[in-house]
Amino acid sequence: MNNLNKTASISIIIVYLVILAGGIVRMTGSGMGCPDWPKCFGFLIPPTERSQLDWKSNFNYNKNQIIIINEKLFYANYSFKSKDKFDALNWSNYTKHDYSKFNVNHTWIEYINRLIGALAGLSVLILFFSSLKFFRTKILITGLSFLALIAILFQAWLGKTVVDSNLTANTITVHMLMAIVLLFILFSILAISNIKKRRFKISKNISLLVLLSIALLIIQIITGTEVRKFIDIKMDLFNYLEKEKWVENITSTFNFHRSFSWSIIIVNSVIFIKAIKIGLKSRLIYIVNFLIFLQIVSGIIMYYFHFPFTTQPIHLLISTLIIGIQFYFLLLYNISKNASKI
Repeated sequence: MNNLNKTASISIIIVYLVILAGGIVRMTGSGMGCPDWPKCFGFLIPPTERSQLDWKSNFNYNKNQIIIINEKLFYANYSFKSKDKFDALNWSNYTKHDYSKFNVNHTWIEYINRLIGALAGLSVLILFFSSLKFFRTKILITGLSFLALIAILFQAWLGKTVVDSNLTANTITVHMLMAIVLLFILFSILAISNIKKRRFKISKNISLLVLLSIALLIIQIITGTEVRKFIDIKMDLFNYLEKEKWVENITSTFNFHRSFSWSIIIVNSVIFIKAIKIGLKSRLIYIVNFLIFLQIVSGIIMYYFHFPFTTQPIHLLISTLIIGIQFYFLLLYNISKNASKI
C-alpha cells in the first residue's frame, strides 16, 4: 500500500506541474506553438529554426511532416523524397485551423508542456498497474485507478481539441475542469490508501462548508478563464506591451471574479473557526488558509502591478491546490476505514 500511496502522490504532483505549465503556456501566448497534435509540426522533437519548415528539394519527408508555404500549413501525405521542384500532389493543406506562425520560444514552451503531460500519463499508467494487485482485496482502488487512466486519456484528447480549435475559450475551460476531475480521482486513491483505524471525524456542517468552498472555487476558476480571455485580447491589442492598459475598461465578469473571492474567504474562515472549536488540528486546514492568503496576494499583484511574469499561472495553481487539498481533507475525515475493501 505504501508504494501505491507514493505513486498516487507522484501522479498528483505531476498533474499540478501540468497545470502550472499550462498556465505558463497561456500567459506567454504559446498555446499554438505546436499547431498539430501529438507531434509538433510533424516532428517528435520540434524545429528550432524557421528554415526547418521551408520546402527543400531532394529532402526526405516523413508522413504528416509540416511545412509553411505562403503563410499556410501543408502536411506530407506520405513519406517521400522531394524532387527538384515542388509537387503539390505530395502535400495537403492543413485545414483544422489557419494558424501558421512559427516562434521558437512558443514552440518549445508548448512542447515542454506536452512532455510534462506525457509524464503525467505515464505516472497514472504505472498507478493503474500498481493497483491491480489490490483487485481482489480492495477493488475500489483498482476501479479508481482505471478511472484515472481513462480520465487522463480523455484529457489528452481534450488537449488535441484545444489545439485544433485554435484555443477557443470554451475548450480551454473544459480542459481545465477535466484536470480538476482527474485530481479528485487521484486524491480519492490517496485518501483511501491513507485510511487508519482511528481518525477524527468532522461534523456534517463542516463537510457541507468544505463542499461549498470547493464549489465556489470551481466557479472562481471558470470565471477566471473568462477574465483570462479578456486579458488575452488586451495582450494582443497592445502587442504584449503597455501592461497598464490591460485592465482598462474591465468587464462585469472581471469585477465579479474579483469580488467573488470574498465569499471564499468568508466560508473558509468559518471552516477554520469551527475546526478549532471541535479540537481538529489538521495541518490541511492551516495549509488551505495559507494558500488562500497567497491567492489574494497574487491577485492583488496581478491587478495593481500589471501582471508580472508567472503570477497568472501561480494564481491558477494555487486555486487548484486549494480545491485538491480540500477534497482530500473531506475524504480523509469522512470515509470509513472499510471503504478500501469495497
